[in-house]
Amino acid sequence: MSGGASANASVVIQYRDSLAKAVVKNVLVLAIGLSVNYINVGLMYTFCKHQIFYWDPRYILFSHLVVNDMIQMSLSVVLFVISYTLHRISVSACTPVILLALVTTENTPLNLACMAAECYVAVCLPLRHARICTVRRTLVLIALIWTTSLVSILPDLFVTLATQPPEFFSSRIFCLRQTAFPGELLVQKQEISYIAFLVLVWSVIIFTYFKILFAAQAASKDAKKARRTVVLHGVQVLLCMTSYVAPVLKEALLRWFPENYSDSLFACYVVVQVLPRAISPVIYGVRDKCFRKFLKRDLFCKSGP
Repeated sequence: MSGGASANASVVIQYRDSLAKAVVKNVLVLAIGLSVNYINVGLMYTFCKHQIFYWDPRYILFSHLVVNDMIQMSLSVVLFVISYTLHRISVSACTPVILLALVTTENTPLNLACMAAECYVAVCLPLRHARICTVRRTLVLIALIWTTSLVSILPDLFVTLATQPPEFFSSRIFCLRQTAFPGELLVQKQEISYIAFLVLVWSVIIFTYFKILFAAQAASKDAKKARRTVVLHGVQVLLCMTSYVAPVLKEALLRWFPENYSDSLFACYVVVQVLPRAISPVIYGVRDKCFRKFLKRDLFCKSGP
């Protein structure tokens, strides 16, 4: 697989875009990235300005998702631009960027699973919600999300440090996970961790959806709204988890469309990295009635209760 990663990089360089196409792609990615992060900054401004959100686990998890996606979006845009401008960078410069990008990418589906679980408790265990979903437990849960992602990613760094010669870390590479952390063992570990994440997150999503679905049979307005929310969580998780199958998809595209591989990579990048982060503000911020009320007030500089 490490050889496949090198082949991917070679093909990208061999079939490099024309100047005009490269400029269009980079301007488009920068525009989308800046727009999404601008919206997310507005969401975080609203969250930080109003203390009513500080004590609600739902909004704390949402704010963590926003910050996490801002970091992930920024890093993915930086890596995209670097792939066109510098092409290759030193391993020592690539490694920390890739590490943080990978951790924030894995954080997103875990955060969505936690949000679905909170929704389940609010609808199906309303009398116990205040006791179960406290601010302290929510912060511990966020720490656990980061710990889980770090435990999944950091072994790649440790194995690379132990197995690669010193000159590898001063060499220049096309900055990808497979080139920064080469080795067949790491590829197998990555596949196992992806399967584990997939099973864990989808188990939570499916469990909470059906529990809320049964609660919705009583025609509760809140239960029906929660059911739609969990469905949106599922759609968002599905989009986020396309990153888990991205390496296999890229290798298939390389075999099928080698001469259009750079365009295929761009399409994968938009679907896997950009699209999930672009729709998050709409699904989890603008759609929420309470948050939308305060957001409108902040956007139009209105005062009032």
